[in-house]
Amino acid sequence: MLVLAGGLPWWTHRRRRMRVTVDRTIQAWPNIAEQVGLAGSRVLSAVVDVWGWRARMALRGGQTVSDVVAHVPAIESGLGTRPGAVRVEPDPAHAGRATIRVLATDPHAEAIAWSGPSVRSITQPITLGVFEDATPVRVSFLRRHALIGGIAGSGKSGILNVIVANLAACADVVLWGIDLKGGMELRPWVSCLDRLATTPAEATRLQRDAVGILEARARAMGDGSARVWNPSPQHPALIIITDEYAELAENAPLAADAADSVARRGRALAVTELAATQRPTQQAMGRGALRSQMDIRIALRVRERRDTDLILGQGMLAAGWHAHTLDAPGKFLISAEGLDHPRRARGFLVTDDDVSGEAARWAPIRPPLDDLSAAAVGTARDAEAEAGGECGPGEPQIIDDSVDPESALWAALREAPDEGLTIPELIMTTGMRRTWIYARLQNHAAGERAVQVSRGRWRAADPHREARAA
Repeated sequence: MLVLAGGLPWWTHRRRRMRVTVDRTIQAWPNIAEQVGLAGSRVLSAVVDVWGWRARMALRGGQTVSDVVAHVPAIESGLGTRPGAVRVEPDPAHAGRATIRVLATDPHAEAIAWSGPSVRSITQPITLGVFEDATPVRVSFLRRHALIGGIAGSGKSGILNVIVANLAACADVVLWGIDLKGGMELRPWVSCLDRLATTPAEATRLQRDAVGILEARARAMGDGSARVWNPSPQHPALIIITDEYAELAENAPLAADAADSVARRGRALAVTELAATQRPTQQAMGRGALRSQMDIRIALRVRERRDTDLILGQGMLAAGWHAHTLDAPGKFLISAEGLDHPRRARGFLVTDDDVSGEAARWAPIRPPLDDLSAAAVGTARDAEAEAGGECGPGEPQIIDDSVDPESALWAALREAPDEGLTIPELIMTTGMRRTWIYARLQNHAAGERAVQVSRGRWRAADPHREARAA
């Protein structure tokens, strides 16, 4: 009885129990290696960590990390682990060595709560989530095009919200959005978006304006000595966020062509594309320059193994990037500069309440386009008007709104309830950008025609009073 009482604390200590398991595995490894097809490999060292254990392996001459990756299911069987418990990482200093990690429990079994933006400038790397070893997933989006891919329910919208929430906190980047599903995904962020296109015609005009901006910036830099556009609140970067890029490619081919032009030429000019898709088909992702220019690739769960290569690049599946095995929303693999090995991660969970709070919090600091870029957009519109608004083959006709936005704004303010209307509601009513809305509201407030009822909510000061000319 005394022996049992003294041994109970020892066996209840998880790390010590795991150490015994590891020691037994090291002793049995020669036999296990023979059974799983890695005969001649040796265990150099093993360490117990918070989630399980990891071992440094020396491979037999001629064996590579790819061989180990190919035998992962057999290794799991030989070690007696649960399916999906084994991870393989290469040794950056030696081609004949690898690290095998065995996860006794899934560190990402539960969602990871959002704790707020990690950056205040586009020049800083954004923290998207956490790797399985508890290190943060940090990646810079400055001068880098990005692709997010995954099937419905894989957490694509969640990762997109993490990115937008961070970018919204940066006062040196202008955000444009394209959401051809009626704005279902991006409309909650409309107060932080300088523009939001929800139709093929709007998307085409937006992407063409982006091309005009990069051309104007290129000319200005060519006349000076600068080689790159350095973002600041006065000269912000421009990021175009497209939700469901496959819809854009199918329904607005000229917009997709313009996006390709931005992808080829926009890096140095700080005009970049961020595309998300639930359908990483060859037709949607395999044509044009955009996909080949994307050096940030985020793969959530995919239905078919081959879709991993469509998102991450050719040969990534064979190299151990197994996006088809991701088993929960928000789990992802990321390929980017400095992140060139398959490591599973999970993104932060940004709830609808988080989106509403962050959008209201950062809307007041969102910058307008710099004068050079704004002038380039105006020049493109003038040229289109002079051409009679004619569109190319297959392009939908772009028709100017017949409703005067000034009148629409004032009517909305006069008819607003006592609690007022939000900026996004006024944007939807007028069809104008956030910066235009704020400027007109300030004019009305200065003339005592409008009042801010609470943060982000406005109404007419006296609903029965006619407006004077702004």
